[in-house]
This record gives sequence, C-alpha cells and structure tokens, in this order.
Amino acid sequence: MSGANREAYGFDPAVEEFPEGTKTAADAADAVGCDVAQIASSLVFDVDGSLAVSVTSGANRVDEGALGRAFEAPADAVSMADAGRITDELGWSIGGVPPFCHDRPVPVIVDETLLEFGTVWAAAGTPEAVFPIDPDELRRYADGEPAAVAE
Repeated sequence: MSGANREAYGFDPAVEEFPEGTKTAADAADAVGCDVAQIASSLVFDVDGSLAVSVTSGANRVDEGALGRAFEAPADAVSMADAGRITDELGWSIGGVPPFCHDRPVPVIVDETLLEFGTVWAAAGTPEAVFPIDPDELRRYADGEPAAVAE
C-alpha cells in the first residue's frame, strides 16, 4: 500500500511479504499461519455496470445473487469484473486488491462472517503481501457495509 494512501487513512499496516505468494486464500492462510476463514479476500465485481468490492472470508464463495440484493441489483447483473478494468479503475491487480485505498471511491460489502474474528488478513497491494487488521477497523476504513454474501 502506498505511503500516500497510508497517510490519507492514518493507517500504517504491518505488511508482511511472502515471496512464495499469497494469491489464493489458502496460500495466504498457509503463509500467515491462520485459518483460511481469516483471510479477507477483496473480490471485485461488476454490479449493473459499476464496480463493487466484496471483502469475503477466504472460506466462503460469494453468492452473486446475494451480492446483487445487497446493491439492489438483479442477480443476472452481477459478474466478476474484468482484470484490466480493475487495474484501470482501482489501481490494483487481481490477487493484491486491498479492501480500501482504491484509486477511486467504490462501494464495499464486508462478508459478515469476517466480523467474528479478532484479526483478519487482507491483501496489501501485491499477490505477495498481506497485513493483519481488526475486521471492524477494516469495515470502517473501507466504509463497508456488512452483509451475508456467502453461498
């Protein structure tokens, strides 16, 4: 996460880098030594033409219908966003999208199951870097709404 974003949020995460990669939730959990459910995966969706982020427990898959309902959009209007569009609009690449500090404002949904933990681990901008954070703090920084979006 860039220094400018850290200053904007008043947040200096304890980023940990893992050369072997943390691209998948299972990889991240293995590297960190936590339960896969504590991995806060930031998944970017196209919801009725606009980008939205679902910060989801690594143990869960996003139910696109539930995500659509959270944004008052029909289920058939929800799909994974194109990787190039994610980079162009949010400034991050798939596998390293953090839950906040995007290049432009984007609505964020936080998988309510993440709120059960004292600490979760989120991507820090690259597929090799993660940081620990209290899930309530993550929700506040992301201005995220808790929702039931898991299948």
